[in-house]
Amino acid sequence: MTTPCTSTPPPAVWRRSTFSDGSGGNCVEIAVLPGVEAVAVRDSKTPDRPHLRFSRQQFAVLITALAGD
Repeated sequence: MTTPCTSTPPPAVWRRSTFSDGSGGNCVEIAVLPGVEAVAVRDSKTPDRPHLRFSRQQFAVLITALAGD
């Protein structure tokens, strides 16, 4: 189970979903967190709010489940 992370992540480069149309809709951003072997996910509309942090393995499971494979 993943919980919101309130600590400040290491410097990261956030990438927006390729499905984002730029109209301010429901978009997520992801970032690989250097030095901690984790992936962070945040709401692109509220980037200053806490993000979710997943291990790389947890993130792979999440993406597979969302893709329906």
